[in-house]
Amino acid sequence: MSTPGTGPRPPTIADVARVAGVSRTTVSHALNDRGKVDPRTRERIKEVAGELGYRPNLRAQRLRRGQARVIALASSMPFAVAGGPSRLGFYMDVAAAAAERALVHEYALVLVPPVQSASALHSVDIDGAIVVEPDARDAAVAQLRERGLPYVALGRPADDGTDCPYVDLRGDLAAELLLRHLYEQGAERPALLIAAGARHSSVDARAVYERLAAEHGRPPVVRTAQEDGGEQAGYRSCAELLAEHPTTDAVFALVDAFAVGAVQAIKDSGRRVPEDVMVVTRYDGLRARTCSPPLTAVDLHLDQASAAAVELLLDRLRGDTAATPHRVAAPEPELVARESSRARPPSA
Repeated sequence: MSTPGTGPRPPTIADVARVAGVSRTTVSHALNDRGKVDPRTRERIKEVAGELGYRPNLRAQRLRRGQARVIALASSMPFAVAGGPSRLGFYMDVAAAAAERALVHEYALVLVPPVQSASALHSVDIDGAIVVEPDARDAAVAQLRERGLPYVALGRPADDGTDCPYVDLRGDLAAELLLRHLYEQGAERPALLIAAGARHSSVDARAVYERLAAEHGRPPVVRTAQEDGGEQAGYRSCAELLAEHPTTDAVFALVDAFAVGAVQAIKDSGRRVPEDVMVVTRYDGLRARTCSPPLTAVDLHLDQASAAAVELLLDRLRGDTAATPHRVAAPEPELVARESSRARPPSA
């Protein structure tokens, strides 16, 4: 029986050099596409490395290049809204797609827990970061700036004086899709429930809602909830909304956690969803699909948007700032209609 750890040692750069009949320096240059190496020799070395099963020492490469080859995904958005108890949600959808694209470029992705006031980003060795929907005076952005690290935003940054490249999630289009859908389904007095703070998803949703309310000759009814309150915060805000505005017949709860809480508040008030009050939310995730009834939402194409954010960040890391666009538009959002906004018959 063999003892663990005593199997054949992995091939080294010296083994590749010996079999290829060249120096270790030539092997290093060939495998890293550096230096003046004859193309036929370079190809031969790569063939030998492949035949031997040689893998480069990533730690040594990082030390030599002065790079960690690691990027972070960070946000100040608490898990109560970004992930929920299961930790599956908006943040993890972004992380999965971003990690896949980063690996194509031989970068690893570190998922940083929600950054509040602690120095979470000071303790990880990274080259740069993607910040998800930064708020005004965002803690993650502040820590990255303190370290002098490049970053890009997924979602338009709040107008706080920071000028970083970003992938636009098209929050205005998503809000318009959902609100026009509610009106088309027969809603006459929809209300808006958004997160407190200045994330542009909330800012955009409010602007679109108020414009459409004016078009329909209705006074706007807007309520906010604290992000860290999650579903309970959505429940409380919706319950207060219904008590103050009992004729409300639809709720656009921007955050899916708030929407789930709102559905329960509507039911506890003796009303039905969607017969008495329709409910829609922005993110088409696990909460929207498993809510009872399932929630109408929007496909934000997070896989493509996250991949675009990785490319944008890597352009910055390569120093290609002149060619790096300031804004990259994600694909247009698409409505995913479900039971929570089923059309009601016209009133007599």
